[in-house]
Amino acid sequence: MHAMVLEAPGTPLKPVTRDTPQPGPGEVLVKVVACGVCRTDLHVVDGDLSDAKLPIVPGHEIVGHVHAIGDGVERFAIGERVGIPWLGHTCGRCHYCRSDQENLCDAPGFTGYQIDGGYADYALADARYSFPLPPDYSDAEVAPLLCAGLIGHRALKMAGEGTHLGLYGFGAAAHIVAQVARHQGRKVYAFTRPGDKAAQDFARSLGAVWAGGSDEPAPHALDAAVIFAPVGALVPAALRATRKGGIVVCGGIHMTDIPAFPYGILWGERSVRSVANLTRGDAAEFLELAPTVPVHVHVETFALSAANEALARLRDGRLTGAAVLLPDQAG
Repeated sequence: MHAMVLEAPGTPLKPVTRDTPQPGPGEVLVKVVACGVCRTDLHVVDGDLSDAKLPIVPGHEIVGHVHAIGDGVERFAIGERVGIPWLGHTCGRCHYCRSDQENLCDAPGFTGYQIDGGYADYALADARYSFPLPPDYSDAEVAPLLCAGLIGHRALKMAGEGTHLGLYGFGAAAHIVAQVARHQGRKVYAFTRPGDKAAQDFARSLGAVWAGGSDEPAPHALDAAVIFAPVGALVPAALRATRKGGIVVCGGIHMTDIPAFPYGILWGERSVRSVANLTRGDAAEFLELAPTVPVHVHVETFALSAANEALARLRDGRLTGAAVLLPDQAG
């Protein structure tokens, strides 16, 4: 099979040919038909996340059809379309796993980070951490739901039920969250890179009541803010925009250092919290919710062999919505 492999942090992915793996007990082998390009992939490739298994095949928004089944797998059939997300394994024994917090497992395995992912023709996955997908979406459209959608959904729940919601960074996750929030009757305020008129227009097209640069003041006090951009300086900015009792949620796995800020912008029972990973419950819940909104996923597709180009465009902020890799023969 063909795969795009990271051999060392900070280097381009390398195209390689490997033997197609075979599923062991409890595993499925999936023929990949689409794989989303997530900002977490970028953090792995750029070395922002230090515990990657190297060499590694990135990619954790995997859509494919079950090609082979290992012993003991009963929930999927050959040919069935499935999704493989970031959470690829948990220990099942630690305090967190035993208290319905498997996203915080002490010994997890993450797809595209410790487990080879979907920038390849085939991917192996634990069947327990794979999911049937709603038929309402094409392969490319459903891929970003598996991380941008799932993490966005978890972040939105953590933001509480306030009406005025700020989204900092308007990329793959935010464009999905904005639609869900509007469906819930909230008012969305989109904060983009200063001067990024294209992103601001995109946000308004999805129902944002206001869109502007992250250096601009919010036109209304926010009940909550979700920060998707990996920029620590946005934390004090969001706190300043948030009312007393409001919540600031950091939705990424990596963020640059948060600068010192005066206690006065935290005081008033404001809170700052992070989102870590996802649970299988999050996946089942959101994949059922998305078609009812309905969430419309905006994607730009690239051939698998163009993965480095897709990552570069994500790094530079030159994408609208989400990037998705397709097998080269379909690219």
